[in-house]
Amino acid sequence: MDDAFENRKKSHFFLSLSSDSQALSSTGFDKIRLIHSALPDLDLEQVSIQQKWREHLLETPFFVSSMTGGWSDSLAFNLKLAQACERRSWIMAVGSQRGQLEDPSKAEEWRQIRKACPQLILLGNLGLSQLLKVSLKQVLSLIDSLQAQGMIIHLNPLQEALQKEGTAQFKGGLSVIEKLVKDLPVPVIVKETGCGFSRETLDQLTGIGLAVIDVSGLGGTHWGRIEGTRYSKSEAFFGIGETFSSWGISTAQSLIYSGEERRDYKLWASGGLRTGLDSAKALAMGANRTGFGQIILKALHESETALDQLMSRLEYELKVSLFCAGFSNIQELQRAKKWEVIS
Repeated sequence: MDDAFENRKKSHFFLSLSSDSQALSSTGFDKIRLIHSALPDLDLEQVSIQQKWREHLLETPFFVSSMTGGWSDSLAFNLKLAQACERRSWIMAVGSQRGQLEDPSKAEEWRQIRKACPQLILLGNLGLSQLLKVSLKQVLSLIDSLQAQGMIIHLNPLQEALQKEGTAQFKGGLSVIEKLVKDLPVPVIVKETGCGFSRETLDQLTGIGLAVIDVSGLGGTHWGRIEGTRYSKSEAFFGIGETFSSWGISTAQSLIYSGEERRDYKLWASGGLRTGLDSAKALAMGANRTGFGQIILKALHESETALDQLMSRLEYELKVSLFCAGFSNIQELQRAKKWEVIS
């Protein structure tokens, strides 16, 4: 694999751990409130956070959002992450598999992870600007290496535009996604990478057969800021990351836009979620599943124990949120629509 590519992926990982790489704008969930029930007619022990993924009933509605991969030490890191996800019934979305297209030997990393975690639901991942240049056979090879149960196509126009090595070619992307949906044997998931979705883009993606849209809105890791930090003071584009540091649509606002029309795909919510309460708010607003990225990577970078403690806390926070809102499961929460925007 090209050393420059691997170094870029490694720098992405470590830069994403820094608070300086987080968006300067909020997710919007600080303006969303679930309605409290002082007299819930249930016991906390009755609360279930189970949620289905196709034919699988999983113990949580959580997934690890796509962020890491493509560098020499990522196998050990991703294996620990995969084992934790399998153990706790979380879905794992892998980082971009672009490097695997350039170096097919990278497929072995995913085969080892799949062998170690046969029950884990793994989702493949490729950027739209790469999808426009590859064959169906190549995409199928990415799925095969993971034995993936779904394929994510990520949209990252801001990152590609600001990245030194970026490929900001997106023309014809909608028709390519529509064709992929018809050709792939697994569900297709479209996600942003921290800038969210407008009402118009959600309309464009309605009716083409997508399984899921992950809104991945503004409020968490901001790839414009990350790419901006990679310019030195002597370069013309130094500071460009700060120019666009608040660019995007918040995760909460993206969900509001998503709920304004009838959609034929499920909604997932990631982008700056940091607590089980954030998850509860997103689920109440129509999300079917919620994802965490930077806080998961940061915990695992500290230790496997820290990761397990964080995952446990997130699960318990969601249960407490449901209990204090008076609901015994996620489906009841979603049907009730008991949330409000506060000033």
